[in-house]
Amino acid sequence: MPEPASPVTFPPAFLWGAATSAYQIEGAVREDGRTPSIWDTFSHTPGKTAGGETGDIAVDHYHRFRDDVALMAELGLSAYRFSVSWSRVQPTGRGPAVQRGLDFYRNLVDELLAHDIKPAITLYHWDLPQELEDAGGWPARDTALRFADYAQIVGEALGDRVEQWITLNEPWCSAFLGYGSGVHAPGRTDAAASLKAAHHLNLAHGLGAKALRSVMPARNSVAVSLNSSVVRPLSQSPADLAAVRRIDNLANGVFHGPMLHGAYPEGLFQETSSITDWSYVLDGDLAVIKQPLDALGLNYYTPTLVSAAEATASGPRPDGHGASAYTPWPGADDVMFHQTPGERTEMGWTIDPTGLHDLITRYTRESPGLPLYITENGAAYDDKPDPEGRVHDPERIAYLHGHLSAVRRAIADGADVRGYYLWSLMDNFEWAYGYDKRFGAVYVDYATLARTPKSSAHWYSRAARTGTLPPVTAADE
Repeated sequence: MPEPASPVTFPPAFLWGAATSAYQIEGAVREDGRTPSIWDTFSHTPGKTAGGETGDIAVDHYHRFRDDVALMAELGLSAYRFSVSWSRVQPTGRGPAVQRGLDFYRNLVDELLAHDIKPAITLYHWDLPQELEDAGGWPARDTALRFADYAQIVGEALGDRVEQWITLNEPWCSAFLGYGSGVHAPGRTDAAASLKAAHHLNLAHGLGAKALRSVMPARNSVAVSLNSSVVRPLSQSPADLAAVRRIDNLANGVFHGPMLHGAYPEGLFQETSSITDWSYVLDGDLAVIKQPLDALGLNYYTPTLVSAAEATASGPRPDGHGASAYTPWPGADDVMFHQTPGERTEMGWTIDPTGLHDLITRYTRESPGLPLYITENGAAYDDKPDPEGRVHDPERIAYLHGHLSAVRRAIADGADVRGYYLWSLMDNFEWAYGYDKRFGAVYVDYATLARTPKSSAHWYSRAARTGTLPPVTAADE
């Protein structure tokens, strides 16, 4: 990739962050009152994760968070997005908080602030308390009510010190990978349940946002992080364009329609009418879901290429979420998915920064004036230390340079993008892939749990400190 003629420079207030999630890094799954989440149960079920690996220890962030924050400060990060483990705070998903659980997050926030790093809290990153799943999980309306109670507890505890809040991370994955294809926890394969889960996640977002605002200072920002798909047609035929609309409804409109516009997309109910009658969408729900947002988080990795079913699909599924006999796309059996052309990451995902630019500009049009954050973007590669113990990952540097350049182009085009959170701060438990896929800018030796910043961490550190993208050929500092 040729270097730009002039440096790629970002606005002075732009946040340079990194992101993680609780189950992927914390470990300490049985300490201080924490009880199992659906990911504890799922990862301990034979055959559900690569090598039967679990997050029992993960990278032991629960005990090493002070060192991890010091490392963030050394890298010059200005923001850190992390999630709260619901079952660490509310072990049954109901009732009063366990203060020992909240204390971990209080201490983490204090440590971040002491190092001048802005904390950004995600309340839900897929780890539903197992007791709530046993009571019905996200297909049950009561789970949304329980989420509102949980949001209020965490908001009361940390709202005086944390200004950036995210209700849900990637509700598409929670609903359709968790309850549709079954490749994520809780591993259910029920198309109707996946659509119910989507609605109740939407409702949880609305109720949670209201609960946060009832207990926090007005200055705080409430957002949601969506992994909206950039859906492209294999051809410009009417059938392929219809396939795009169908997948766009299921990937994007099912969430941003109610959240941003107070309505599900036209056509969604008809396209899924053989699966569900949507009778669980009650009067008043859409008004609750459409809470005013202070910002929108966008997670992006790769575009999606689709056609009508009569075309012949080539290559593996592009969603990168593992093989399953069940689909995460209810009502879209007549749509085929294709591998997009180009270089790929270790996940098999095509590298295409134009998709991130397209995503940003779409939401700039969808919700003019709504600030945007890239709350996840990154790549997995087969990183290994050299004989001197250094970890060189030039592919990730090129990936970051390309995608951050796309963000800057979108800003130049008028988008209000205020920050970027690299996924991920460090290598971790990558869900059903176990420890096989490394997304981190910091290498973790899983035998010793020693942390080693990769070349990309040093590159990103220079970008964060200067607000300007270094050349992709920049040497380690």
